[in-house]
Amino acid sequence: MTDTNLYIVIATAGLAGLAMIVTAGLAGWRGWLQLKSREIDRAHDMPYPPAASAGSRIEMADLKERIRKLEAIAAGVDL
Repeated sequence: MTDTNLYIVIATAGLAGLAMIVTAGLAGWRGWLQLKSREIDRAHDMPYPPAASAGSRIEMADLKERIRKLEAIAAGVDL
């Protein structure tokens, strides 16, 4: 093969590989968009959000208390 033909073959193979990668990426992007669309539709179909469990409510209260204490420390207030 001559140098010109070698360069053409390498460029063509590179473009074909790039086209495959782009096609796979586009398919993944469309799948991700479809997943997010279904999540949004499912969220709109629910009349109200599911109730939080007692454990998660206790954890949230604990975190809020920690934040309150850290803010007091930052402000220089003794608890």
